[in-house]
Amino acid sequence: MAVETPHLGVPIKPEDFAAWDRSISPDGAGLPPGKGTAAQGKENFALKCSGCHGADGAGKPADRLVGGVGTLASDAPIKTVGSYWPYATTLFDYVRRAMPLNEPQSLTDDEVYAVSAYVLFLNGLVTEKDQINAKTLAKLKMPNRDNFFIVYPGNLK
Repeated sequence: MAVETPHLGVPIKPEDFAAWDRSISPDGAGLPPGKGTAAQGKENFALKCSGCHGADGAGKPADRLVGGVGTLASDAPIKTVGSYWPYATTLFDYVRRAMPLNEPQSLTDDEVYAVSAYVLFLNGLVTEKDQINAKTLAKLKMPNRDNFFIVYPGNLK
């Protein structure tokens, strides 16, 4: 007897899944070619990110991206890219997969590097002219990195 199913949807084709089958490790493995600066990312951020994250990444209606340094041990911690996130590569990965909210995966890799650079710049972690690419992004040490405990360290540096 055949198994009854609700017969919803259609099987996913490998080529349809390929856009989502991307992994970027904290050490930068999996980062694509490309580059960008905060100066380049400022315009894309204004056009595609500020509607949710505010003109300077200060939030509303979506989460804050900047500030919060020194608040994590307080009664009102502010978890932002600059105060909480342990790896800059995670920022690239998240923006590339999920942003902008209304058009995920619509940014080119160069645009993702530039927007990531701009968010890092807003947090005082890079200068406006620093070029962010696979090599430089993976080397950037985030302020809160040492406050995370890696359970499965693998080849993380």
